[in-house]
Amino acid sequence: MRRVYLLSLGLLFVVIEEIIMQDCLAGYNKQKGKCVEIDECERELLVCGENANCFNTAGSYYCQCHGGFRAEGNKPPFNFTQADGIQCKDIDECVGGSNICGPNAECINNEGDFACKCRSGFTANNGMLIFVVRQGVQCVDINDCVDGNIDCGSDAICVNTEGGYYCTCESGFISSSGNRTFLAGLDIQCVDSKIASQEGCTNHTSKVCLESLLEQTENIKDKELPLDTVTSLLNMVLDAAVNISESSSSAKPNELASYGNRVLKNNEELVSTLVKPTNTSANVSFTLDDVEGRVFMVGPHVTLGQIPRLHTTNCSIDIDLIGIAKNNNETTAVVFLGYNTMENLLKADFFYSTNDTVNTMMSSVISVTLPKTTNTALSKPVNFTFRHIRGFDSSGSMHCVYWKISEWIVDGCSVLNTNRSFTVCSCVHLSTFALIMQTSSHPSENDSLLNVLNVVCVIVGLLFFSLALLTFAFCQWGPGVNNVARINICISLLLAHLLFLLTQQFLSLIRRQQMLCEVISGLLHFLFLSGFVWMFIEAVLLFICVKNLSQISSQKRNVLRNIFLCVIGYAVALVVVGISAAVVPKGYGSEKCWIKMDKGFIWSFLGPVTVILALNVILFIGIGVSLKSAFKKLNSDVSQLNQTKIIMFKTLAQFVVLGCSWILGFFTNSSKVLEILFLILNSQQGTFIFLIYCVLNKGIRQEYRKLFTSLYCGLKPKNINWTSENTEDSTIQGLQMK
Repeated sequence: MRRVYLLSLGLLFVVIEEIIMQDCLAGYNKQKGKCVEIDECERELLVCGENANCFNTAGSYYCQCHGGFRAEGNKPPFNFTQADGIQCKDIDECVGGSNICGPNAECINNEGDFACKCRSGFTANNGMLIFVVRQGVQCVDINDCVDGNIDCGSDAICVNTEGGYYCTCESGFISSSGNRTFLAGLDIQCVDSKIASQEGCTNHTSKVCLESLLEQTENIKDKELPLDTVTSLLNMVLDAAVNISESSSSAKPNELASYGNRVLKNNEELVSTLVKPTNTSANVSFTLDDVEGRVFMVGPHVTLGQIPRLHTTNCSIDIDLIGIAKNNNETTAVVFLGYNTMENLLKADFFYSTNDTVNTMMSSVISVTLPKTTNTALSKPVNFTFRHIRGFDSSGSMHCVYWKISEWIVDGCSVLNTNRSFTVCSCVHLSTFALIMQTSSHPSENDSLLNVLNVVCVIVGLLFFSLALLTFAFCQWGPGVNNVARINICISLLLAHLLFLLTQQFLSLIRRQQMLCEVISGLLHFLFLSGFVWMFIEAVLLFICVKNLSQISSQKRNVLRNIFLCVIGYAVALVVVGISAAVVPKGYGSEKCWIKMDKGFIWSFLGPVTVILALNVILFIGIGVSLKSAFKKLNSDVSQLNQTKIIMFKTLAQFVVLGCSWILGFFTNSSKVLEILFLILNSQQGTFIFLIYCVLNKGIRQEYRKLFTSLYCGLKPKNINWTSENTEDSTIQGLQMK
């Protein structure tokens, strides 16, 4: 039995070996009855493709890209095979901004490698034009003033800089271009600075004037000046800078940036003269038309755990000044400046953007420095809270940026929080900061639909305004009906909506003429406000009617009263607009050619509107009380009371339609739905007026029916005569039947 078992076991091993020898594993070939490993790297020369090495393994192989190449793919592996379909592509070592060639050198990418060359104004210390990093070559500055044969002209000197040079006038002279520095060969001369003295600013260009002012205030940061002197100099410098920004529409961007840099430095040095030694703490504040300043100083015996938050109108700052003082012998100071006009020089376009994006300055430009402080390192990041000075677009991206020589950049700054009104930024250094929003230059589908809806709704509203106006003006109404207020409401709002529609359709052309934009926004302010004044006048007339319950029979008295009402209706709005323009001359002419939001100027419109709406509410309450009292009198004229009651209903409905839609405008920033609802209600004011006073009037409906019937049948329409008997009373009867 044992022999049989051993024989069976031997046969089993023979069968298993035969099965194994019949099929070899992947990566092996059967040779002479044995499985021999295949060397894929020798069998196929380019099994891995170009720019790759092949490595054979037991039963398989793998590929690796040559140095200077990498495998392509979404997430390429380090090792791959031909089955992966991966190719080795050149690595561009020059992208990514790593400055691989060292300072003052440029990278040149080659196939599988790269080389370097020095930038303009520099030369390699070994004299080579092209070099590689491993050679240890450095790019050193070329002294253009010595080696370049630079001729800056008379009364000027050449100053060498790293990678370049500039010319500047000698003391007592300024350049004819108005710039402090210039290049040779540009036909710029140095002239006596006396011609650009303060008294001569009116006789010379703004550039020469600003140049003179900047020279006078140079290198004074180590002095101590009184507040009046500092603010006076700041006013003159910023006024000259504003004049340059307004008169230099064709100025090159680098020229504006240069002026911006000099003005920033000048102002920081000026305000630093307000910093004085203190044992505890002290602060100085000032507010000018173009800049607000806050200076806070701490001394060795300060008792504050932390300094209070520093505020300007459009920004606030949180800075750990106590922590900074600990690294500066317990003494330091911070200067916080908020500019209202600096964005005209340091434009939002100086922030990098692609062709399909638009940059919008969303905040005032601010500047924060630590004057007369040795160690300016921050103990913790500084936080800024910016108030948005322009409309917020939820589809845009917000960027906290700081100014660096000629551009806005984001290095070291980030957005902590943002909403429709404010954005909180955090930065790890101090500089000049701003908030910029980037949006797509192509309007979204929702915005396009909203624009179409706006145009359609406004046109429909204008049509019904016209119908209501024609009905009020050219139809014969009864002696008890006074349409003067209704006619002027329609005129004011018809012109306002028409002007608004045309302005928005041709906004790109109008924006090129800032003066025209300001005039249009002022005219819109006047027309919309006069509409509210006339609405108030109609409520007053209704209140008087309810009190007297009598009609004025004298036509002459009616004419005089109507003329008097017209004077009031338009004079009040004109006075409000005139005062607003006198108090804030730059308040008109926003990006949409409407009232600017700066400095709360929008309340020049919202304030009077709110007052009128509140007075109307009071009048309607008084009218309701008077009507209730009149109905209790047995000898009262019931028809007259009913007529007054229906007039009150219509006037109240008009108040709701015209007033409440503007109240809704206070909340449109928080919801797209509310914005659409505001657009529809506000644009259909003419439609609602026509419905209230015409469609709901039974007599008018009948006459319109007769008119349309006559026109349809080709008959000559009869004269339309709508009297108080078939208007107000008919309306009452119609409403009672309903």
